[in-house]
Amino acid sequence: MTVGLILGFSVWYFWPKEKKVFLSPEGKWTFESKPFEKYSFPKLRERVFIPDGIWVEGSNFYYWADGHKVSGQILKPVGTVPTGGWPAVIMLRGYVDREIYQPGVGTRRAAEVFSQNGYLTLAPDFLGYGGSDQSFPNNLEDRFFHPIEVLQLIASLKNLDMANPNQVALWGHSNGGQIALSVLEISGKDFPTSLWAPVSKPFPYSILYYTDEADDNGKALRRVVAGFEALYDSDEFSIQNYYDWISAPVQVHQGTADEAVPLKWSQALEKSLKDKDKNVKLYIYPGADHNLLGGWEAAVERSLEWFKQK
Repeated sequence: MTVGLILGFSVWYFWPKEKKVFLSPEGKWTFESKPFEKYSFPKLRERVFIPDGIWVEGSNFYYWADGHKVSGQILKPVGTVPTGGWPAVIMLRGYVDREIYQPGVGTRRAAEVFSQNGYLTLAPDFLGYGGSDQSFPNNLEDRFFHPIEVLQLIASLKNLDMANPNQVALWGHSNGGQIALSVLEISGKDFPTSLWAPVSKPFPYSILYYTDEADDNGKALRRVVAGFEALYDSDEFSIQNYYDWISAPVQVHQGTADEAVPLKWSQALEKSLKDKDKNVKLYIYPGADHNLLGGWEAAVERSLEWFKQK
């Protein structure tokens, strides 16, 4: 599922000579103290996201995130825009290989149901996909930037007349589920959220788990992670340490035949959130796969009702 996330890693990108040296094969040595620290959850928690430019062209939308243009697919409900705008659902997909990616892959089917029921849906492509600007040279930075892309999109809804910035929900599938959890923690907002087969294990295990799909069985990625952890505390980049920050109601959908995300992950996520008195509900679909085939109709209907009730 996520092998494409790791194939582009440069083995030496994080291999420091000393604590303050940042090595990159793409250019000169940069003498910098922890350049990725700004992506840690505590640092992102301190950020204030200011509404920026956002515009719509047909079925696509575009916006700015830290100076990078991000594209996505937008689906509008039929009819006149209500006063204050349509309630919005941010659709966050899982990993898709760039070679086969098209806007809406992984989100469109559910987005169509939501839009038919009065929700404006926005599915960001993320950097390096669709009509977005190119991704970062380092794939770890790509990963760390995803919550920023989503948080900036939510902030910029104030500049999109057809959207109601006060009625925002999140839908996330697979790795998009981990992005959604990150957004809930960093923002502390009460966005009603529906997670489908979310990758909910801590970083870096959440990426190391899939290394058996790599040609080298993950040897290169393990070196990258070792170099990263020589500079950083990986716990500060991991969702499991910040469940206390979540204030949103969370719904989780999980199939028992999912070969990418084990059922026990979603069961553990539900327990962790319940132990912290969070509003969480897990639905299990016997025989359903990673895309919830075998339970899709029930999952999308429950997601829709979840958004309406919240």
